[in-house]
Amino acid sequence: MSQQAIKGSLPTLLISPQDIAKIIQKQGIKSTFEGMMEYLHQDYLRWDEFDKTARVANYLNNGVLELMPIASKEQYSFKYVNCHPDNPNHGLSTVLAFGALISNDTGKPDVISEFTLTTAIRTAAMSVLAAKYLARPNSKRMAIIGNGCQSEFQALAFYHLLGIQELAIFDIDPKASQKLVHNLRNTDLKIEIFDNVTDAVKGADIITTVTAEYSKAHIITEAMVEAGVHINAVGGDSPGKTELDPRILTKGTVYVEFEPQTRVEGELQNMPEDFKVKLLADIFKSKQSARTSNEEITIFDSVGFAIEDFSAVRYITDAAVKLGLAQPLALVPDLADPKDLFGYLESSIEETTLRQAV
Repeated sequence: MSQQAIKGSLPTLLISPQDIAKIIQKQGIKSTFEGMMEYLHQDYLRWDEFDKTARVANYLNNGVLELMPIASKEQYSFKYVNCHPDNPNHGLSTVLAFGALISNDTGKPDVISEFTLTTAIRTAAMSVLAAKYLARPNSKRMAIIGNGCQSEFQALAFYHLLGIQELAIFDIDPKASQKLVHNLRNTDLKIEIFDNVTDAVKGADIITTVTAEYSKAHIITEAMVEAGVHINAVGGDSPGKTELDPRILTKGTVYVEFEPQTRVEGELQNMPEDFKVKLLADIFKSKQSARTSNEEITIFDSVGFAIEDFSAVRYITDAAVKLGLAQPLALVPDLADPKDLFGYLESSIEETTLRQAV
């Protein structure tokens, strides 16, 4: 949806989790990943145009609450998201989120959207976008360490968009791995469940870590990392929460989204302040693989950045409107006189009374 199409007197649009499911049902998950990745790429190519800041976080004993704002010249967006590893014990997903897209011209909220499903879709699409520039060409085998809510999205994005054919999976909860296999039953992926990380990552072209471990863990150790592998480190995304043995980072080239944020939240928090990294936006602009050889080890220190949510809400809105799914939401008062906010209270009461009388 263009900025012009959602400005003015039109109501705020509400995009629900049911709408996201319908988008995927109607256009297919492959097309959804492709569309999401294209919007991500478009916005990363205009990286310098954005007003960027690291997310604002409230770190708790049992998780984190985060606000992720960003603005282009035309629009402002934010996402609220949490990460509470114990949430499944309460019947909730580890990650819960919602977001908004706002017109810079008026400050009017144009879109309010769910972001729990959307975050999983955009994170997986971002992983593939990075891998297209960082992983070895013709990569076929991926290990997924951590088989929770994000794992299917990562697996399907790499399957549909990068041609991954084999999955080696591990989770400390065997039921999570069985769930992943069940949910991928309609693909022709060759999937093998392993009972330890070492065997799971052996021979992998790509290693994706997407655990909810809330510690400075060494889930992947230096000895497990083979020449030429690309590591997609997704699960470490807040202070005190990492997945890789820090020595791994010294063996390869590390790529980041927004360096000031990644140094606080990503695998980089375990490295010296002067440890050298490369910016993904610069790699995308080059329009060619960043690899120097088939033996080079590459690491995407993925923590998630607000530009990706900006891209995601734009894409989801366009898809929802095209498919006739977005619903109007009365989020701001419709004033007869834009300078008389108090008068709305009286007119609203009269309108309610009239409806009740009828």
